[in-house]
Amino acid sequence: MERIFENLLYASRWVLAPIYLGLSAALLLLGLKFFQEVVHAVPLVIELKEADLVLLVLSLVDMALVGGLLVMVMLSGYENFVSRIDVAEDAEKLSWLGKLDSGSLKQKVAASIVAISSIHLLKAFMNAQQIGNDKLMWYVIIHLTFVLSALGMAYVDKMNKS
Repeated sequence: MERIFENLLYASRWVLAPIYLGLSAALLLLGLKFFQEVVHAVPLVIELKEADLVLLVLSLVDMALVGGLLVMVMLSGYENFVSRIDVAEDAEKLSWLGKLDSGSLKQKVAASIVAISSIHLLKAFMNAQQIGNDKLMWYVIIHLTFVLSALGMAYVDKMNKS
């Protein structure tokens, strides 16, 4: 009875597989949104002010960072919790694939969130004239919370590896 229960419990990890597949659908949607923004901006690039162009580029960088985060979570999460990804010998393989454990993945996700938050904060500062000081203060506080959380997780992981 115990063996059956353990086998069932172990097999339940496959419930995560459709979730990771759903993340790939989210990546596709993000890619569509990225190119929608590019196509929308191209005819307007001559008329755009420099600050608006920088904000647009920051938005595109933001989407690229989120896309990279999705790929990292999808592939390493699948490999850590569901099954090993077998890539053919002659096929291109990501150098980090198979090397990110759940602790490393957490650190990468935290670093990505800090980078994304930094971009949002920079965008807010570039629009500082239209945003109230109290709102800007909260943006900074939230960003610092992300930074401190990432540093705290890195410190705890370092302590655990010692």
